[in-house]
Amino acid sequence: MPLPPRWVRRLLLAPGVVLLAVAVVTTLPVWAFAALALSPLVPGRLRPLRLLWIGCLYLVWDAAALLALFALWLASGFGVWKRTPPFQRAHYVLAGHFLQVFFWQARWTLRLRIDVVGTDPDTALPGRPELVLCRHAGPGDSFILIHALVNWFHREPRIVLKESLQWDPAIDVLLNRLPNRFLAPAADRRGSVTEQIGHLATGLDDDDAFVIFPEGGNFTPRRRLRAIARLRSRGLERMALRAERMRHVLAPQPGGLLAALDAAPDAGVIFVAHTGLDRMLTVADVWRELPMDKRIIMRFWSVPPEEIPAGRQERIDWLFDWWSRIDEWIAAHHDGGVDGA
Repeated sequence: MPLPPRWVRRLLLAPGVVLLAVAVVTTLPVWAFAALALSPLVPGRLRPLRLLWIGCLYLVWDAAALLALFALWLASGFGVWKRTPPFQRAHYVLAGHFLQVFFWQARWTLRLRIDVVGTDPDTALPGRPELVLCRHAGPGDSFILIHALVNWFHREPRIVLKESLQWDPAIDVLLNRLPNRFLAPAADRRGSVTEQIGHLATGLDDDDAFVIFPEGGNFTPRRRLRAIARLRSRGLERMALRAERMRHVLAPQPGGLLAALDAAPDAGVIFVAHTGLDRMLTVADVWRELPMDKRIIMRFWSVPPEEIPAGRQERIDWLFDWWSRIDEWIAAHHDGGVDGA
């Protein structure tokens, strides 16, 4: 389904979410009683009630964020000063608070735990911008990464995202006020992806983190095979063979990284791997795993600018080397290992 125009999203979708949240909260006892009555009929520990709570929480969380964003819009002179540094910082602080609430509830409701293993994940020098490259697998991994960057490492992310995420009104409003880039499907794009990424990575300052997912989408076995076939169709047999040896990640697409490195030559690079959400590929998988009782294990590797290769092909090979290392780390931690190399 095509994304509605911005005016429709602002005037209809966003107020609709707020009104829906009010309606759900005022009738919550009825929904809770129905979910509790269904719980004995469904395997799992109060699975319908947990699912109801998660849905209500996300809806109210979205509505509250929209109201807070509306207050910031009013305070910024009806949006006139929303791009100024003080209001940009206010939006990052707001995002950090809402992510803290979200993951506090996730720990309680889903029994979700996030652990960072290995060395200090923010080994970057103070005052240096970073390009953050993360694998993409499972629901919510992008939320986890942004939560870590904003609340743990006090970074201001610039993110490359799919255009379809703007269906969520809070994400739509918040991230369109900050320096991020929503990429449309290939047929609808204006300008190349690399040009858009290069433009977004230009002018990073000392606490910025440019976030990109080089795989281009969540890992699934089918997408892995398609990525390998795409490399072969382009005559890139050596890269296809390397991608075949990687079992837990998709072949990375280097164009975005190359553009970002050219636009931000002084930035370091942080590679991020995680495991714990790998088996949740579909809605049915998520339903089966509830309550999750999940331990998300994350590993960060920081590479200073002087260790980044200079040539184009060398950078592509370097990216594949790192992605192979991430694949090996995932294989070692897939069943709950704890130490990261």
